[in-house]
Amino acid sequence: MDAAVERAMGAFWSRGYHGTALPDLLRATKLSRGSLYAAFGDKHSLFLLALDRYIADAVARMDIELASSREPLDGLRAFLAGYVDRTSGASGRRGCLLVATAMELAGQDAEVGRRVAGFFKAMEARVTDALSRAKTAGQLADGVEPSSAAKILVCFVEGLRVVGKTAPARTASQATADALLDRFVR
Repeated sequence: MDAAVERAMGAFWSRGYHGTALPDLLRATKLSRGSLYAAFGDKHSLFLLALDRYIADAVARMDIELASSREPLDGLRAFLAGYVDRTSGASGRRGCLLVATAMELAGQDAEVGRRVAGFFKAMEARVTDALSRAKTAGQLADGVEPSSAAKILVCFVEGLRVVGKTAPARTASQATADALLDRFVR
């Protein structure tokens, strides 16, 4: 089932929820119609599982990048560099399943909306924690409030996901990320 969810995630990521038809899911998951329905119920249930997988992978990545065992500014730089990498070149043109889902469904599907909002809240909490640790260490510029700066950084990295669809140069995106973080630190 895990492999089928992973493959379905790829189909939804490439085509979007509405653009992914049952034959696409059958091809992607390598399941028959009956097996797909028996295992997952319906397209929406499978989509939610795929979205949950995508979110879990992203949260696990953030937990590594922003780990409390890391120097907070190193963690924030790794977090931003990860987004720069994922928004550059072919992966940038592919875009982000979460951002695409937010644009396509979050305002119309309560389950999807809760998941998207929950992810952004989780991201913001992790970034706030790293910024709070940096503040405690005397590394933030005067007047920088960790929760406000975290909101800005979350908006920035999700904006990078959108801009990444235009395949900007990695060096330009990294320079922008560095310049933004530098506004918050001493």
